[in-house]
Amino acid sequence: MEKTTWHDLGSVEKYRKVPVTEVSVGNTKLAITWQGGKFGAVSGICNHAGGPLGQGQLDGEYIVCPWHHWKFHCRTGLGEPGYEEDAVPRHVVKEEGGHLHVQLEPQTPRRKKPHPPHPLDRPIKREPGPVRVVGISTTAMDREYPRYSTSEALLQVALDHAAAELKCETRLIQLDQLRFRTCEGYYSKSARACTWPCSITQMDPEDQMEQVYEALVHWADVVLLATPIRWGASGSLYYKMAERLNCVQNQITIKDRVLIRNKVAGFIIMGGQDNVQDVAGHLLGFFSELGFQFPPFPYIAHSRGWSAEDMERNVLHVQHSEELRRGARELVHREVEFARLLLEHSGVVEKTERGGRKAHQLDIEKV
Repeated sequence: MEKTTWHDLGSVEKYRKVPVTEVSVGNTKLAITWQGGKFGAVSGICNHAGGPLGQGQLDGEYIVCPWHHWKFHCRTGLGEPGYEEDAVPRHVVKEEGGHLHVQLEPQTPRRKKPHPPHPLDRPIKREPGPVRVVGISTTAMDREYPRYSTSEALLQVALDHAAAELKCETRLIQLDQLRFRTCEGYYSKSARACTWPCSITQMDPEDQMEQVYEALVHWADVVLLATPIRWGASGSLYYKMAERLNCVQNQITIKDRVLIRNKVAGFIIMGGQDNVQDVAGHLLGFFSELGFQFPPFPYIAHSRGWSAEDMERNVLHVQHSEELRRGARELVHREVEFARLLLEHSGVVEKTERGGRKAHQLDIEKV
């Protein structure tokens, strides 16, 4: 029979000052709790993404992981009611001589209830079919009483041309029609706390940012983003979306996993104010960090300058400008042709003997 080994953690008074204390003994991380006049000790590593339970807080008798708010009983290690099949190891503690002692050998095993993977967390395969173009409108308005959006109108011209003339599949995503939460800063807690799929998407099935992730990572070959210029920058909905896309770029940082391959991006930038080049530069830099590529001349733009306050004339100009419509059609043409070149080079799309193109399924992550 093996002799029980106790480890001295120091004065008990230290552990009575706060409800949860993180302790490391060699390679063992523990969460020590003081609750209801009793000490408890469980593993300091959360089942979900390895978050630091010892840095969490108590909700009644449950430790709340500071990363994604999974809960485990502070003395038994069992998950919260309804999730008891998830459990972290429990350790025995005792008070002796004014000190707190713990057994490093766990008394119970770690149990992880099998969870089906999130639908977004599937192998990235380019399914057969024509080139796919998704348009993302970042303009905001009251859709019950809509106004004319110059950026969204030209985006629709581009999508219509892609469908009718270039024989592409198309989708339109209007961000102001989606109910999606703002980024809640999981990356600020730890790079590993920012997960793919996004932690919010995993926890909140009603969060509709899933539609953007599905389009960008799994579906589209071409992404056309249309934005107004607001105070010299892209619209606020663009930034709300961009913050939530950190989980895509962060996969490169923490796992060397590139989710965006052989995909092309382009932009439609419209404003009653100037600063086109600065907005375009930001968009090009951000989307290149995600993994997108660009053909020559990857954006079109229009602005009448800082002093043109007669916005009704700006709208009329765009509504009647064949030059801008032609620019939108030419933009999507460049984007689609470049996407086809990338797909042909990677073997996703093959040229036929007649000069046409056919697509077959391919595991993009292996290209």
